[in-house]
Amino acid sequence: MILYIGNKLSKHGVTPTNVETLGAKLQEQFDTLLVSDKKNKIIRFFDAVFAIIRNRRKISLVFIDTYSTSNFYYTLVAALTCQLFKLPYVPILHGGGLPDRLKNSPGLCRMVFSKAAINISPSHYLMDAFRKQGYEVEYIPNYIDTENYPSAVRRKLRPKLLYVRSLHKIYNPEMAVKALKALSGDYPEIELCMVGPDKDGSKASVEQLAASLGVSDKLTLTGRLSKEAWIKLSDEYDVFINTTNFDNLPVSIIEAMCLGFPVVSTNAGGLPYLIEDQVDGMLVDLDDDQAMVSCIKRLMEDAELAESISKTAIEKGKSFDWERIRGQWDALISRMALKEKLKASGSHEYI
Repeated sequence: MILYIGNKLSKHGVTPTNVETLGAKLQEQFDTLLVSDKKNKIIRFFDAVFAIIRNRRKISLVFIDTYSTSNFYYTLVAALTCQLFKLPYVPILHGGGLPDRLKNSPGLCRMVFSKAAINISPSHYLMDAFRKQGYEVEYIPNYIDTENYPSAVRRKLRPKLLYVRSLHKIYNPEMAVKALKALSGDYPEIELCMVGPDKDGSKASVEQLAASLGVSDKLTLTGRLSKEAWIKLSDEYDVFINTTNFDNLPVSIIEAMCLGFPVVSTNAGGLPYLIEDQVDGMLVDLDDDQAMVSCIKRLMEDAELAESISKTAIEKGKSFDWERIRGQWDALISRMALKEKLKASGSHEYI
């Protein structure tokens, strides 16, 4: 049995994370238990630890979604519990702040990552950061089911901007409002739609900033939408913007590219590893709303550039299709299972 530990919280109105998306794919092929769906953080923490203890005689492999802030300690305790029962575990690295965690908590990181069967990174950004610290890491990217994303090449762009991300200070949503204001003089018909749940009170900050800048009538905040709903909504917009200050390999960007959006994003974390500037998207420095405005204007005024980026983005987005990536997970799981069999038999011919 595979045990997959992560935040399984979609039933509580939270956007599904890897444990639910990748976890569902694994369940189609393997006996896989997903934990935890408890809303309270402390209860969720103990639920995950007890799942390891209860199922320790059946577990062949443990996957752990790993982040850089407080949830890092979930991974730490889960990893130590796996070590106690000699269970192989695989941290799946997500947090864009993990390189800082490696620097700030080197001892705790060694306790987690040096004892792992392997560490999996969905981005070259984190893979490089971990390898520089001497950890064994393999790259398996995030995926999407591209058949669910109808691609449309965009050429003559309308001043309609789409943001799909939680409203949280680390994603700097206020930068989007500042860009909206700066563009409104040249494009009075401009619109910005921000799709995503309010995570830390940032919605109120966004609304207050929009009111103070006089662009409230040009801003729509939808809250959290289902994937199907925001994909349908995306037909009404032509430029996808991403304002984050921390990031790894955001699925929302892959989705936007597959849909054919020219993406204008900050160059935070792993984004330069995903977006090739001026080729399949455009990159600006963190918190540089004026640079974002300039890029959007350039796309609006240069239809050939917009079309070229849109076409190339679609190709890039489709390269993350599940059918192209599933073999990497199959191979990893098969290899880990064989390694454990070899260990159990006393052989030193580990693969």
